[in-house]
Parts: sequence; structure tokens; C-alpha cells
Amino acid sequence: MKTGGIDGSQIQAMMAQLKAAATRPAAAPEAPASVGGPAKVDFADALKNSISQVSEAQNSSAEMGKKFALGDDSVSLSDVMVSMQKASIGFQATVQVRNKLVSAYHEIMNMQV
Repeated sequence: MKTGGIDGSQIQAMMAQLKAAATRPAAAPEAPASVGGPAKVDFADALKNSISQVSEAQNSSAEMGKKFALGDDSVSLSDVMVSMQKASIGFQATVQVRNKLVSAYHEIMNMQV
């Protein structure tokens, strides 16, 4: 296990990576080329995939944290922290999507017909 601390330049490099990842637009999956136009995406499938990705990120960050706590030399503290932050941001985004969905549902239910 590394006993040396993280110097300021490493922290600045990690912050720059996080900022670059946050400002970069998410790569959209390429739709298969078809004559009939763009492929339709099922909302339920997209939501299910997003939730499973967040769950996988949380599980992998927990596993990395456990390995680091047990003294595994192959896992560094910076990797654990970045993994935990990615999982946290993914979870926060999922909660915000859920809040927007609940808000839209309440708005539709309160509409006059």
C-alpha cells in the first residue's frame, strides 16, 4: 500500500478530469441505419438501463472501497474517491429524474378534463 500522500498537482489533475467529464456531453448511442427514419427508444427500457448503470456504479465503488480498506495495493485512494463521486453523481441525477417524473404525474393528475 502506498504510504505517500497525494500532492497538489495530482489533485488538480483529478479535478480537471472531473470537470472535463462533467462538461462533455454524454455520447448518444448510435441508432442503427434504417430506411424508415430514426429508431424509437422505449422509455421503460431506457429508464431500466439507466437505473442498472447507476446500481453497477454504486456496487463497483463499494467493492473498490472495501478492497482499499482491506489494504489491497492494486486500488488507490484516488480511484476509490473518483468511483464514489461518479456513483454519487449518477444517483443524484436519478433522483432528480424521479422527482421530475413524479412532478409531471401530479401535474397531469390535477388537470381538468
